[in-house]
Amino acid sequence: MAKLAMTAADHKLVSDAVAAAEMHSAGEIVTIVTPRSDTYHDVSLIWSALVAFLALSALEIAPTFYFSLVERALGLWGHEWTPRGVLGVALTFAALKFGGMYLLMRFTPLGLWLTPSFVRNARVRARALTCFRVGAESRTSGRTGVLIYVSLDEHHAEIIADAAIASKVSPETWGHAMKAMLDPLRAGQIAKGMAAAVGEVGKVLAEHFPRSDDDTNELPDRLIEV
Repeated sequence: MAKLAMTAADHKLVSDAVAAAEMHSAGEIVTIVTPRSDTYHDVSLIWSALVAFLALSALEIAPTFYFSLVERALGLWGHEWTPRGVLGVALTFAALKFGGMYLLMRFTPLGLWLTPSFVRNARVRARALTCFRVGAESRTSGRTGVLIYVSLDEHHAEIIADAAIASKVSPETWGHAMKAMLDPLRAGQIAKGMAAAVGEVGKVLAEHFPRSDDDTNELPDRLIEV
């Protein structure tokens, strides 16, 4: 799992960008960054079960080879295998394969690599929506909140707007903000990328929702780590 190494300077960079963007708009921008959006526990179980099944299939296809390996490992000579013994070896073999694959999936990069991209993207979107509902949706008087959400391990970001903004701004409009994040994020400059996205989002908000004289800051400007 990617490690968040956001410094005080990083937080200030993003917070200052949010404050600057909101100076010209009635919109409220919330920024969230997370190492990973999901544990993918179910995906780990599926792959582990598949590997265990394949291990049993291999044992069925070449039993002589595998049982000879067991005999040599245990120091058995001319051992006569009973049905109970065969079943015990098969269950042990499957359990070891299942457990080994599960550990690899949960605690190494292999797990995310073997998770289909459409699953990763859907989980990031779902987590972003949850964060949006908790931290931005309907929490402004004019329903003008926008969430910029970045999930590092999945290399995926989401921009979600509240009802008033979504009614005037199509999702494709946020493409410029996404593009502004790409190069800095690829270079590991998380704060710089998010600040760039904030600037682009701010331009859209200023165009469609200009700041009024009595506008107040309804949501925090700070970068949130979850």
